[in-house]
Amino acid sequence: MLGVLILYMIYADFDFSRLWKDLSGMNLFWFAVSTFFGIMSHVLRGWRWKLTLAPLGYRPSGRVCVYSVFIAYAANLVVPRIGEVSRCVVLEQNEKVPFAQSLGTLVTERLIDTCMVLAITLAAIVLQWPVFCAYLEQAGFMVSGDGVLASMGGWLVIFLSLAAVLVLLFFIVRKMNFWKKIRSFIVQFAEGLLSLKKMNNGWLFVAETFGIWFCYFMQFYLCFYCFQFSSGLPLLAGLLLFVAGSIAVVVPTPNGAGPWHFAIISIMLLYGVDSTDAEAFALIVHSTQTLLVAVLGIYALVMLQFDKRLNNKLKNL
Repeated sequence: MLGVLILYMIYADFDFSRLWKDLSGMNLFWFAVSTFFGIMSHVLRGWRWKLTLAPLGYRPSGRVCVYSVFIAYAANLVVPRIGEVSRCVVLEQNEKVPFAQSLGTLVTERLIDTCMVLAITLAAIVLQWPVFCAYLEQAGFMVSGDGVLASMGGWLVIFLSLAAVLVLLFFIVRKMNFWKKIRSFIVQFAEGLLSLKKMNNGWLFVAETFGIWFCYFMQFYLCFYCFQFSSGLPLLAGLLLFVAGSIAVVVPTPNGAGPWHFAIISIMLLYGVDSTDAEAFALIVHSTQTLLVAVLGIYALVMLQFDKRLNNKLKNL
């Protein structure tokens, strides 16, 4: 509901008839390259997950790990932030990896990804400080000598976003029946959490981590070249927009819908992009990326069923 409300506020007066003009004028080459990086970010995440499970004695198929990532992102479109749980369920059902241990490795992954986001955010803020300050003021904040003081509107957005995150976490925890076996779960969870200490190919984990975030950035940045009105935006503009979008998707709406659009549009305006063009850019890019996530999720589900049937036929030969 939060995402729908924000989207309605943003696009209440938008002329949707112009979308066809922007879509028909898209540079399909750059769109295809952007899509490639989007797919590779998920593939690298699946490969990295396989790497973190090896120290625990589990060597699942890399293909299944990648499929689980596809399904996880698609699941987030239905129930925000449920993807991590679905990844572990897919791996448990297809590769017999205990749920608690695989979940522990995911927590480790998320902690490292959080560090990456913080590092990229710090770099973007330092390199684009004037634009960042202007964005805070436009979003309902005031930058003064005493620090950053949020206006009533700014605090309302913060409160609603945090409340949505807490409510979602409450219902997820409430539904998890594995808490009935809390002692065993905690032991297995801790093993998964500390799996990196036993990893032999730490350099590969680091390389894949940087690769994931490089692909994330390129998927977004190359979308600038899909449209004439955004093709002239500098690389640092893409970095700041990417950071804003990455933070916005933390709010539990489907793929960050609403908060992501608001952040992208607000910052594009600061770089001189027309408001209508900025709104069209946010809507098209988010919609196509969301469609890609859904298609990959469906593809993974189909392929997992195909693999199961193929394996059953081979066993019966």
